[in-house]
Amino acid sequence: MNIPVPWVFVIAYVIGIGISLLVPVTISSSKLVTVFQALGILMLGVGAILAVWGQWVFHKEHTTTVPNETTSTFVTWGPYRFSRNPMYLGLFLFFAGFSVIFTWVWSILLLLAVVYYVNSVVIPVEEKQLQRNFGEAYGKYCKRVRRWI
Repeated sequence: MNIPVPWVFVIAYVIGIGISLLVPVTISSSKLVTVFQALGILMLGVGAILAVWGQWVFHKEHTTTVPNETTSTFVTWGPYRFSRNPMYLGLFLFFAGFSVIFTWVWSILLLLAVVYYVNSVVIPVEEKQLQRNFGEAYGKYCKRVRRWI
């Protein structure tokens, strides 16, 4: 966790673009391309809103988004009512949206690998810290709100 998670998304995305440019996947159906572009725009928009909204809530509560720093406030409002990780979800949707628009298949695959890493390595560390800091309240929150959606 030495590289901030947003940068892990960016690095995977850029590497995926590079691979996609070297080994392109093309879609011959213009109707399918239009569907992908519309879906990608929707994903990009929802992702941007979630990521910014989640960041704004943390800023409003004067707490940190840095995994190694101790959070000062247990946030359960805004997008945290329906996702324990709306910023990560937003980052995934944002970058995946661009990838879908441009059919950068390799970026999508690498982003899925990033989600696996975040879900199996980063989030468990964060959850242990939150459990330690906020105890039973955090445990109840986890039972009520899903990790992603």
